[in-house]
Amino acid sequence: MFIEQYYSEENQRVSFTRQQASDFAKEIADDFNPIHNVDAKRFCVPGDLLFSIILAKSGLNSKMTFNFSGMVTDTVALAFPTEVAESAQVLDENGKEYMNYAVSGEHSKCTTLIDSLIRSYVEFSGHTFPQILGHLMEKNNVMINPARPMIMYQSMEIDLDTLDLTEVSLQLNEQETILTVDGKRGQAKLKFDLLSNGKVVGHGIKYMVLSALREYCSEKMSEVNTRFYAIKDEYYANKN
Repeated sequence: MFIEQYYSEENQRVSFTRQQASDFAKEIADDFNPIHNVDAKRFCVPGDLLFSIILAKSGLNSKMTFNFSGMVTDTVALAFPTEVAESAQVLDENGKEYMNYAVSGEHSKCTTLIDSLIRSYVEFSGHTFPQILGHLMEKNNVMINPARPMIMYQSMEIDLDTLDLTEVSLQLNEQETILTVDGKRGQAKLKFDLLSNGKVVGHGIKYMVLSALREYCSEKMSEVNTRFYAIKDEYYANKN
């Protein structure tokens, strides 16, 4: 599967170089969050890469719930279960949990379907900021700290009506996508529909936590967006 180039494995332990994790973020997720840069001081492996490895190793269930509980760095080696009955954990060598998940319903190891879901979901997820969250923050008159944005991936759910599929795509359900604000903290609930051949075949939700919120300022957010797209443009210019 294509995902194998973005991690290394030895003695049934999965690890990541900064380059592998950064390449996945930029080339697969189109995610230019500075925390995934090779030279980032607070470097973090994308949560969507962990999600992708879980599907690649243990397969896809029609109902799956993922909870993220720790930031993975390039110094961590993780054990990913290859068979899951009801629930499982992703742990390091010291037994520290970084992710847990629950599964039920039909099960499939169809690589064509899994590759399609990974690519579609990760691309959708990578565009969470600034596109989706930017709109939600403006709508709720709040914004993150421009100097130190704190947006954490909390959890994700997938619910497919059937696994008798070969490809799926994702589409944001704008009507059911909301940001709930409580003081300086907010939770974004991003609802999406899963489609195959133009037909809705399931649904999903991505939850994110936003911290250090303050009153919305269009000028400041415009600066954040400008910096974001400048980083993206520079990456592709250097790549070419």
